[in-house]
Amino acid sequence: MNEDRIAGWRDAGVFRFLGFHYAPESGRAELAYGLGDGAPLIETVTFPYAPWPPEPSRQDALQRALRLLHYIAGVSYYKAAVSPRFESETGPISPALASFLDELYLQGLAEFAYVNDLDLASRIDFGRLAVDGSTGTPPPELVLPGRALVAMGGGKDSLVALSLLQETDLELQPACVGASPLIEDTTRAAGLPLLRIERALAPQLGEMNRQGALNGHVPVTAINSAILLCAAVLYGYHYVVFANERSADEATLSGAPQGPVNHQYSKSSAFEAALRTVVAQEISPDIEYFSILRPYSELDIARRFSDLTQFHAVFSSCNRNFHIEGSRTENRWCRDCPKCRFTALALALFMAPEEVTAIQGADLLDSSGQLDGFRALCRLGRDKPFECVGEAGECRAALSALAGDPNWRDHAVVRALAPELEQVEVPVLEDLLRPSSRHFIPQELAPEGLPGGR
Repeated sequence: MNEDRIAGWRDAGVFRFLGFHYAPESGRAELAYGLGDGAPLIETVTFPYAPWPPEPSRQDALQRALRLLHYIAGVSYYKAAVSPRFESETGPISPALASFLDELYLQGLAEFAYVNDLDLASRIDFGRLAVDGSTGTPPPELVLPGRALVAMGGGKDSLVALSLLQETDLELQPACVGASPLIEDTTRAAGLPLLRIERALAPQLGEMNRQGALNGHVPVTAINSAILLCAAVLYGYHYVVFANERSADEATLSGAPQGPVNHQYSKSSAFEAALRTVVAQEISPDIEYFSILRPYSELDIARRFSDLTQFHAVFSSCNRNFHIEGSRTENRWCRDCPKCRFTALALALFMAPEEVTAIQGADLLDSSGQLDGFRALCRLGRDKPFECVGEAGECRAALSALAGDPNWRDHAVVRALAPELEQVEVPVLEDLLRPSSRHFIPQELAPEGLPGGR
């Protein structure tokens, strides 16, 4: 337990939720936090062209959505000192919201806790802020236009999601949080405008990190989800749609002392289900939050994306393009990270070597220097990387299929790792390409032939 680093950061015995404010004239929301008695840390989220909702019911829902965002976005600042106590100046919360936040902070920061050797279970307790009946009046009923706000990330997943939604009669508005020009390139290729919402972290946070504050992975998808829920109320959208696949449910690390660690917790079906419940109970029952890709594996998504040739030259699934302070690579692909490797492996199942090389600028499957990285994806004597990649079983099934493909079998990575697959379990590829019935897609939007739901 690395308690010394906690004590060394300002001895902040309490993390404070100081309040939030929305300015209709600028579309700017301010979220304020405090570490102990330190100066306020103020994050801003700016919604362009955002009018003040004219209906009292939407005004009420917006305040509720901002309150939820305030609590969720606080995870970025809480991790600096992981204080053992919470205080809130926005009033008590419901036991249901407290339980949701406990799970989000514990599971969403599980990787951070593992890397920093911390025990968060003894520190995170939102129940101390909870009072039965604290939400007062029930959440308002809203009359929202039947159109969809679609989260865009610039990668293959969000583009497959957009293409599925374009098969419906819905009016679609792609949206992103941040300033990546790459995302705008992809929506332009789709023939749609992009709604860009700006998020600026409190400026002190970077300096705190440089001085030794605790740092690490946070559940960014949870924060972006809360931002788009606010946007749905502001602009008037019934559906808030994400592109999180079923592979996000797999634990990245199973053998950690505190239990399984899932880098993709805020993309998981567990989080999706929990947030849907909180939205209905705390904001309004008339907002539908769901992932259109939940029934599909990463390999099935890659199969679908291989046909979307209009996006092949403009997309990137390399996360070094997408940081709040800007891109960390000059090209769309760094060609040396788990995301680049997984994209190469998944697309190779459905595309020729020269087509994959044209996308990434190199043939990663024919580079012996990439062997250990691909071993980690397949869990061949290596831990799965802390990244948004497919299941280890998917990677094994893809590599096994490539070993029998004359176009790929002689590539360095495929040739070297194929014998190692004989010592482990390899799922049946056809099973992985079959949609699951576990999803929350509204019946009126479900793609044809999709099983189950809800």
